[in-house]
This record gives sequence, C-alpha cells and structure tokens, in this order.
Amino acid sequence: MKGTSAWHDECGVFGVWNHPDASRLTYLGLYAIQHRGQESAGIVALDGERHLIKKGLGLVSEVFDDAAIAQLPGRAALGHVRYSTTGMNLITNCQPLTANLANGPVAIAHNGNLVNAHLIREELRELGSIFHGTNDSEAVLHLIARERSPDFLKCFCASLERLEGAFSMGALSHRALFAARDVHGFRPLVLGALEWQDADGGRQVAHVIASETCAFDLIGAKYLREVSPGEVLIMDDSGLRSEHLTPRPGSRLAQCIFEHVYFARPDSVIFGRSVYDTRKRAGRMLAREQGIPADLVVPVPDSGVPAAIGYAAESGIPFELGIIRNHYIGRTFIQPKQSERDLGVKIKLNPQTEILKGQRVIVIDDSLVRGTTSRKIVGLVRQAGAREVHLRIAAPPTTGPCYYGVDTPEKSQLIAANQSLDEIRRFVGADTLGYLSVEGLLEAAQAPRSDFCAACFDGRYPTPLFGLDETPGGSRREIVP
Repeated sequence: MKGTSAWHDECGVFGVWNHPDASRLTYLGLYAIQHRGQESAGIVALDGERHLIKKGLGLVSEVFDDAAIAQLPGRAALGHVRYSTTGMNLITNCQPLTANLANGPVAIAHNGNLVNAHLIREELRELGSIFHGTNDSEAVLHLIARERSPDFLKCFCASLERLEGAFSMGALSHRALFAARDVHGFRPLVLGALEWQDADGGRQVAHVIASETCAFDLIGAKYLREVSPGEVLIMDDSGLRSEHLTPRPGSRLAQCIFEHVYFARPDSVIFGRSVYDTRKRAGRMLAREQGIPADLVVPVPDSGVPAAIGYAAESGIPFELGIIRNHYIGRTFIQPKQSERDLGVKIKLNPQTEILKGQRVIVIDDSLVRGTTSRKIVGLVRQAGAREVHLRIAAPPTTGPCYYGVDTPEKSQLIAANQSLDEIRRFVGADTLGYLSVEGLLEAAQAPRSDFCAACFDGRYPTPLFGLDETPGGSRREIVP
C-alpha cells in the first residue's frame, strides 16, 4: 500500500514528561509502534532547557543504541517514527522537527496529513519562509514562529487553528510537553501514566502520550484515556491541563476506520475499541454476508488472522494456518535475480501443501488495494493443490485515495475503482470473491456511521480538499491552476 504522494505520512508519535529515563522509555515506545513507520526514527530530549536531538533514516533499532540513548539525558522526550513515500525518504523529513524560536526551542512530531498544507506553504514562501523538507509538518513550525505571543501555548494553538485535515501531534518546548488532536479525530492519540520512585522513595508520576496503547503495554504505563478530538493537552511541572480548538462550522467526528481494518496493531485499543475484537467481528460479518461452502478458512498472515478466526467461528468451517509467514525478512534483504515473478511473495509466505491439497479453501485478507499481491497469494494456494480458492476481504472495496494520513495509492492504481467485481475476481484468479460491506464494517466497529471516516470506501470526504484532485480517475496530486 505504498503510494506516490510527497505529502503523505504514516507515522507514530510517543512522548514522556517527568521521568529520569525519558529517552529510553521513548525508544521502547517507538519500538512498539514501529509498524506505523519504518523509514526513519527520531528522539528529542529535554535536558534542563536544552533540546538534545538524535534522528536518522532506518528502523528504531538501527538509529538508536545504548550509546545514543546515553547522549539524550533529561526528564522529558518526544519521539517519532515515519513512513515516507518513494523518493521522499530524506533526512530533512525525519521527525521530530526542531527549531529555536523567540520563546525557546521547540520540537514537533506529527501523525496525519494536512489537506491545506500546500496552500499554507505557498503563503509562507511568499512571506519569505524557507523549507528544507517535503513534509507538511514543517509548515506548522513556520506558523508557530510567526506568532508574536511570548506564550508558546498561544502560538501553538493559533497555528493549529490554521490547519485542516488530520493531525495527532506532540510538541516539546523547554517547559512542557503538548499533545494535540484535530477536531475530526482522524488519527489516534492516547494518554497514559507511569509511576516511579525518586531517590528519596517518593512517588512520582510520569505522563506519556502515544499513537497506540500497545506502546504503554511495553513500558508498563497505565492507559488513562484518549486525547479528545480538538484537545490540546499540556503536561508540565504543575500537572495536566487542557485547551480546546474551535471546531469549524459543519465539522464532524471522522475517526479513520482503516486504523481498525489494517493499520493499527491488533493488541491496541483505538478510538476506545479493541482492534483485535473489531477485526474478529468483521470476520463474523463477512461470513454472514459472503458465506460459501468450503473445507478450510485460511488467513493471509498476519493481518488477516483475527478476521479469519471470526469467519471460522461464525461459519463453523475449520480454521487452519495454511499459509506460513517468514518473519525474518530484514530491510537489507538482497533481492534475488531470478525472473520468477512470485518469488518475492514466496520468500515471505509459504503455503502448506499437506493442509491445502484437494481442499476448498476460503482465503481471508484484511484488504485488497491494487490486487497484485492477492493474485500471487491465490496462485500460491492453487499451486499447493487447493481444489477451489475463494477470496474474502474483511473490508469494503477501496475505491478512493486517503488524504488524511494512510498512504493508499492513487485512484488509477486502485483496482476496485477501475474494475468490476468479476473483473477483479478474474485478475486475482479466485473462484469467487467477496468483500465486507461498509455497513458490515461499521457494525463490526460497534459505532455510529457518523463517528468514522470511511472515505476510501464510500467517497464521502469529511473536509474540503483545497484543490486536491478528488474527481473520478483522479489522484492525490495537487491541481495546478
């Protein structure tokens, strides 16, 4: 699901306030949310009133080691992992982004996508601002810098009021850690607490923020609550307090349903709901809507497993791990020179012939975007001797790009936007193909339709797109007048 927009960021944010080992906790937190971004990682620590910075291209484990963490002392830290689109994996785009402003140093870490970023950048360029990277987050630093108040909070909130689209953001000044979420609540952001003892045996509490609750599980922090849509949460030596952004007229809650479909880790709680439970319920709904007689239910590992468990439970058809995933394919794997087209998939996924041979197999996957991977997987199952292969997708057809931070491809590359159901079935090589309905997915999420953004499935974008191409056959490129 890699696209081509220079403006898209699939990212993860983690921050700590008031802990003597803040940087190490941030390292661990980033490790837990590594799935949200594998191209770069960074940590900014607050030591007294100084910001200490370490960031680079690569995985968290490649950018940081014990020596690097030792050089980031302090009681507060802010970290970020980023996935960048092809050609945009630049050191200048690594976050947190930092600057020394009139009211002190600041670092920001952003998950999401701003649909008016190109307009803000054009305005700022006309005013003389210079941009080093291609990410939309850099515009936020410039907006903060142009505010005249000596109060960083006022500068930060005034800048956020200018933004349209998705942001779950951490900011670290020399006096506080901030967490902010757009008024639509597109991307997740959660608050936790971690108790520790000081040198005198006194009880202290560190506050932590993260893109997902699984990061709290790793460090032993207690999940407190979500950062509310439109909330700006301030963590400093006086404790916790909040400000709230002003909703635009007609704005609505628009939590990203794709977090539950694919993006979040299954052991996280997203938007107040267990991701694992939602995916299992989606599998049950899929069995009700798209059931077919078969001998086995087989997931595409790993993202299809919870839905396949739900499908098997609802249908009564046995669940089997008929496809085994190799978890030890590193980023530096040398690509083979063999001409066999399916070798890349075979390296990661190996079908079990003794389970699949002669069977009617229902293959469950979380989503189908371009269709090329699904085609290879169906081919592998057939080569293993399956008598029938029925592909079931635990999400609706992806018919539109996301402008809010999930890097779905351009519309021209979305197979469901350009081909009929039967054409897709023939392309992937399945005997039958079935998708979960939008209504079934929302029922699985156990929330009203009005709580979620499902624009990638139904085309109902909850914000203006400010010149981004949303026409049939269009893409995410900026329209040039």
